[in-house]
Amino acid sequence: MSMQSGTMEDMSSARPAAPVPKPVPKPVRRRTLLDRLFSPFTMTVYALLLGLGLGLGSAYYALNGDYPFGSVRIGPWVTWPNVGSDKADPYARAIIAKRGDIPLALGEGWALRASLDNEGKPLDAACSYRVGSVMPQTRLWTIGAYDQNGTLLQSDLKRSGFTSSEILRDAEGRFTIMLSHDLQPGNWIQLPQAGPFSLGLRLYDMPGVAGAAKLGAEALPSIERLGCAS
Repeated sequence: MSMQSGTMEDMSSARPAAPVPKPVPKPVRRRTLLDRLFSPFTMTVYALLLGLGLGLGSAYYALNGDYPFGSVRIGPWVTWPNVGSDKADPYARAIIAKRGDIPLALGEGWALRASLDNEGKPLDAACSYRVGSVMPQTRLWTIGAYDQNGTLLQSDLKRSGFTSSEILRDAEGRFTIMLSHDLQPGNWIQLPQAGPFSLGLRLYDMPGVAGAAKLGAEALPSIERLGCAS
C-alpha cells in the first residue's frame, strides 16, 4: 500500500514538459531576372562567346587588310621587307596563303604599296594625281593601280599600269604618270569616277637589295594631288 501511494505521489508531482518551439522558416528569396543573367554558368558562357567573337573578328580583320606587322614607310610608300623571307610572321603567312600571292624574296626585289598621297590624304579616284619622276636603280619596275580588294583597276582604256620598258620619258630620262578619270596626255592611267584605290610598285633586281630599306623618299616616285571633282 505504501508503495502504491508513493508511486501516485510521484506521478501527481510530475510536471508536463514544456513544448519545443518550432523553428521559424527562413523566407524564400525568389530568383530575379538579374540573378539568372549574372549566374556563374551564364557568365562563363558569355565569356567564352565574347572571346570567340573577338578572336574570329580580329583574325578576319587581320587577314583582309595589309600585313599588320613589320611595315616600313618611305614617304607615301609602305613596304614589308620580311614578308618574302623566313622571318615572315604567322599573320603574313596566312595572308599570303589566303590571297595566293607570291611575295618577292629579298634577293629578287622589293614590293611597295601606297594608299596615301604626299600630303597623307587617302587616294581617291575622284581626284587627279601626278606620279613621278624618279625611280631607284633597278633592272625592271612595274607600277599599277588597284581597288580595295587588291585587284587591278578596270577601265575603258584597258590599262591599269606601266612597266619601265614601255614608259614614256623626257630627254633627261624622267617620267610622269597621270592618274585621272579624264583623258590626259602621255602616260595615263584612267581611274573610276570615285572611290578609294592604291598604287603598287615592284622593283626587280635592285643592286644591293639588302640595303634597300635605307632608301629615302626622294629616291621613290612622289604622288602629287592636282585637284578633285566637285
